[in-house]
Amino acid sequence: MTTNLAAQINGVLAALILLTAFGLLAQRRIYGMLHLFALQGLFLSVSTAIVGYTAGLHHLYVSAVLTLILKVFVLPYILYALVHKLHIRKEVEDLVNIPTTMLIGIALVIFSYHLTAPVRELSTLITKSTLAVALSTVMLGFLVMITRKKAVTQIIGFLALENGLFFAATSATYGMPLVVELGVALDILIAAFIFGLFFFQIRTTFDSLDLKEMEKLKEED
Repeated sequence: MTTNLAAQINGVLAALILLTAFGLLAQRRIYGMLHLFALQGLFLSVSTAIVGYTAGLHHLYVSAVLTLILKVFVLPYILYALVHKLHIRKEVEDLVNIPTTMLIGIALVIFSYHLTAPVRELSTLITKSTLAVALSTVMLGFLVMITRKKAVTQIIGFLALENGLFFAATSATYGMPLVVELGVALDILIAAFIFGLFFFQIRTTFDSLDLKEMEKLKEED
């Protein structure tokens, strides 16, 4: 595989990652968001493997496999089981309507491209063109977190934000050291279990995972 071809394929994968990030903003069903998150993880895994092959960095193969296992299978399964166990409503509730959210998302993407322009001009890496997409994915993940009412959908936004950070590390420096990536992967997995226990306790105590309902309880106190 030539460097130019690898850069083109990676660019297509970056576009697909960005598309799934916008999909998370527009999706109105929790299961749909889980499917999009898993798809985003798949694109991220393939992109990491291609960068590892082109740059000759074998530790990126390990990162790609970890991403595939953790973000395509394990985390979506844990969240799916959590939604089913807690009988959470399948429809997503927004604090801001979807058209407005999408416009904000587009503005964040434009801002990201302007912000990373100097870096793209100086970088010699084949991934330099995807840095703006990585930053956009981070911002769109954060936007998902602040525009959704349900705690579970906010966790999906947080995990999408982490996908963007991982993609940014790959785009800017060909990834983090392997020991760091293993530590981060373990932390994310542990966090998923902790969130699951935390949500179960909240649902048992307050009979709701809606943040608005929790705010009402706080005001009553």
